[in-house]
Amino acid sequence: MPMKNIHSPFAFKGLELTNRIVMPPMCQYSVEKRDGIATEWHYIHYVSRAIGGTGFIIIEMTDVEPDGRISDFDLGLWSDDQIPALKRIVDACHQHGAKVGIQIAHAGRKATDAEVPVAPSAIAFDEHSKQPRALTTEEVKGLVEKFRRAAARAVKAGFDAIEIHGAHGYLIHQFHSALTNKREDEYGQDLTRFGCEVVEAVKGEMPEEMPLIMRISAREYVDGGYGLEDSVAFAKAYRQAGVDMFDISSGGEGPIGSGGSPGSHAAYQVPFAKAIKQALGVPVIAVGRLEEPALANAVIGNGEADLVAVGRGLLRNPYWALEAAAVLNKEAAVPKPYLAGF
Repeated sequence: MPMKNIHSPFAFKGLELTNRIVMPPMCQYSVEKRDGIATEWHYIHYVSRAIGGTGFIIIEMTDVEPDGRISDFDLGLWSDDQIPALKRIVDACHQHGAKVGIQIAHAGRKATDAEVPVAPSAIAFDEHSKQPRALTTEEVKGLVEKFRRAAARAVKAGFDAIEIHGAHGYLIHQFHSALTNKREDEYGQDLTRFGCEVVEAVKGEMPEEMPLIMRISAREYVDGGYGLEDSVAFAKAYRQAGVDMFDISSGGEGPIGSGGSPGSHAAYQVPFAKAIKQALGVPVIAVGRLEEPALANAVIGNGEADLVAVGRGLLRNPYWALEAAAVLNKEAAVPKPYLAGF
């Protein structure tokens, strides 16, 4: 059996990819009318990565309600009016061989343009951030329903997978972190309850063959924050609730602690992906400074992850996947008009 590499095909449930290269969700802050509707910029941005050979494109953080956005210039899926522009992107990416997922989310206390952000508890992100108010129990249940409706719209738009954002200090992360969840109701007694209810609601709107992905921060770089052992435990709860695959990042919560500053070296988050893959026995996406083709290829070849997300590299170069194939001497489907360049 030949060794797997980043240009090997990947199949899981109904998701069949031509290669293992992922464009991770990266906010463009480019909505023009603050209506959450994707623009021509988003169309060109994502479709060019499909032309460039990226196997799996995950649309940026797309929010389930207006006040759930990091900024008013973020994408949304709280209205049926937002479906057509996203469907146009998905259909075009499909024409060029890429599969497309979408990350649905709520920023919680990190919603900088919300007049009054909401959070599990009334704890501000830092001294420069707005003071959030704590959600009532009924409001928490209402947000679960908003995630469900957003998922239903994603299915209508033709996406191949859905990713729930449970990382980087946004709302679901805020619920499963003891630093930010000081509630006394059922959502404080079980820190994963909100996330699990969101997973179950989203899963209920998805076709059986569509994978549900969840992005998590495997550790918090803050004094008193959780570590890998804790994230393995809450990932198991989310897996039981219905998550099929995990996208493994880290950080995003609170000021950097004196004892836990993150490294920024190449592949610094890959050990987290490997640990969660081994602990749960599910496919994982590795991310974090993996833009060197040989390094990204080694992550797959060594079995540390199933897919590799290349963020900065794909921001710089829409044709990163084709360039990586040339560097690694691998076959790739170069568009016919570009063959002379390769």
